[in-house]
Amino acid sequence: MMISGSLKLCRWALAAAAFLLVSEPAFAEKRVALILGNSAYQNVAPLTNPVNDSSKIAATLKDAGFDVVDSRRDLPAAETRRALRDFADRARDADIAVVYYAGHGIEVDGANYLIPVDARLERDTDIYDEGLSLDRILIAIEPAKKLRLVILDACRDNPFARTMKRTVASRAIGQGLAKVEPTSPNVLIAYSAKAGSTAADGDGQNSPFTAALSNHLTKPGLDVRRAFGFVRDEVLKTTNNRQEPFVYGSLGGEDVPLVPAPRAAPAAAAPALSAQAEARRDYELALQIGNKSALNAFLAQYPDGFYSSLAKLQLDKIAAEDARLAATEKARLAEQERARLAAEGAQKSQQAKAEAEAKAAERARIAAEKAKQVAQEQAAAAEQKRVAAESAAGDKTSAPAPAEKDKAVNVAALTAGPPQADVTKSVQAELRRVGCLSGNADGNWNVASQRSLTLFNRYAGTKLDTKVASVDTLDTIKLKSARVCPLVCEHGFKAEGERCTRITCAEGSFLNDDNECQKRSARKPVAKRDRPEARRVPEARQGREPRQAIVTRSQNPNAPGMSQQGRPLTGHERAVGCHSFGAIMSGVCP
Repeated sequence: MMISGSLKLCRWALAAAAFLLVSEPAFAEKRVALILGNSAYQNVAPLTNPVNDSSKIAATLKDAGFDVVDSRRDLPAAETRRALRDFADRARDADIAVVYYAGHGIEVDGANYLIPVDARLERDTDIYDEGLSLDRILIAIEPAKKLRLVILDACRDNPFARTMKRTVASRAIGQGLAKVEPTSPNVLIAYSAKAGSTAADGDGQNSPFTAALSNHLTKPGLDVRRAFGFVRDEVLKTTNNRQEPFVYGSLGGEDVPLVPAPRAAPAAAAPALSAQAEARRDYELALQIGNKSALNAFLAQYPDGFYSSLAKLQLDKIAAEDARLAATEKARLAEQERARLAAEGAQKSQQAKAEAEAKAAERARIAAEKAKQVAQEQAAAAEQKRVAAESAAGDKTSAPAPAEKDKAVNVAALTAGPPQADVTKSVQAELRRVGCLSGNADGNWNVASQRSLTLFNRYAGTKLDTKVASVDTLDTIKLKSARVCPLVCEHGFKAEGERCTRITCAEGSFLNDDNECQKRSARKPVAKRDRPEARRVPEARQGREPRQAIVTRSQNPNAPGMSQQGRPLTGHERAVGCHSFGAIMSGVCP
């Protein structure tokens, strides 16, 4: 009996040693984490939840067995940089490095910055000195070998937007955080809300995003990509589809859990998924990441089948968008060259060639725009068919569990759901930036907002749907780095850069109805036709009324019976012969 008991004890010890040897590599990975929470902002209103959220995540990672969990609260800029330097030293020999940040974060010109508690940000350029760029965090975790994970619960409204002065009018300051494409392998960057939208702080002690992270992120054996998929589903359900977390970056084909699964007996292992279920799972992960690398990796593993066809349609959609962007840039450069030659007065042959090239580039751009629309419609139709087919298959077999129902609803909401209020605000803010919207970004997609998007389509040469504010619309407008719609000024003012200045005309000129200075014309003398000299009226008679003259006929003094004075002779005078010529000449007669 003693020998038998000793043998059993030896067998148990050998089995335990073998189990430890087999399971040792799974638990030998070094995992480190840096947790940052900023609530007590000094120059804007403080936040309630970031400190609570950081404490929650720190406790979750400690319970998961992380080797190092460095938790910091309310750090100013200098101490934040020092904490990152210290953490970079700890990540040098780590397999998994995680940085979690809760607080304010903003986007400036497409780059993302985290805001320390002592930031003032009086000007837009202050962000480069007072903020902490996302690239700086990626540099700190770069030495990690297997997984570099950055989690940002920072997609809140920008509290400095109202007071921050713009040094350059074209510098874009958007809502939420900008989309990122990590250049290093094995990097994932998780946002609490999709790029360009804002996240809710939550009514409870923790934000919806952090609460979901604590429920799913450290489940033993759960791939980190699937964990973020479950986080996304929970947040969508909690916020009624108003907030959608998103993950950027890509990993390889192997599962990468934050907490390895324990090596248990074969009976305790989970049943293997069917090939179709695995393809569906991997396709949804690739679709959530949404870039070429993820979709190509999926096609390499699943070259044929239903989900591979869907992945190819998604790749066609991405390729059509890339072609549209390239055609738009080519058309812009061709138009600039044509305008330059015309302004410099180049030869007519050169101008004609440049004009032909500009027209050809514009036709190519329009064709690429149509191709993109077709690719988007095909991909959306395929996704709707997929959701319908999966729902029908689930109804035929058995009633799906409540969690599966919620997941199906959430996937449908991604493809055909209404636009979120945050997306609408972001689209309105971008339309204001490019000069097409004069109103406020209030999240109400009204007639004025639709008219502004119509103006953008006219001047940018796009064909975006003006009835809704979508994420595709937001991405298209963000591609414009400068003003698109022309600056409209009142009469008497002209556009100079981003301002309307008063028009001052030179002396002797006036502002006409076309808003241009026009030289005053001198008054010309009126020509009068003079009358001929023969018809000229004497000056003495000019302006007098004509008088009626009585004309008497004078008698002939030489006639008989008439005196020299022309009066009739008296009888005596006649008697003496005064009527004769001789008497008259003698002087007797008068």
